[in-house]
Amino acid sequence: MTNTQSTPATKPKPRPRPQVMKLTEAAAARIRELTNRADSQIVGLRVGVKNGGCAGQSYTVEYAHEIRPTDEVVEDKGVKILVDPKAVLFLLGTEMDYHADKMQAQFVFNNPNQISACGCGESVQLKPAEV
Repeated sequence: MTNTQSTPATKPKPRPRPQVMKLTEAAAARIRELTNRADSQIVGLRVGVKNGGCAGQSYTVEYAHEIRPTDEVVEDKGVKILVDPKAVLFLLGTEMDYHADKMQAQFVFNNPNQISACGCGESVQLKPAEV
């Protein structure tokens, strides 16, 4: 008689999900400042991508008053950004920075998925990340 005792199949551990975006210290400091001085309670900034502009797409940044069930929540350097689920593949691997000089102050997206940008800098062309 042979022993046909089966061993339970070991399930491979899922690999950790990559963080969609990361922040520089300057971006985190600006988000903290905006959060603290907002007129109403906000949980962080919502980041996304919308169609439009001469290059085809542009980044969006707005106050987030709630975390939606579909939001990708990124916590980095003590602040939260909420990524619109439709933008995740376009923003994967992006570093969000903040630059201020005498002429302008803005969040800057260092995005490996950016193919091109228009001359005025208001819109970009993005491709989905290869995962």
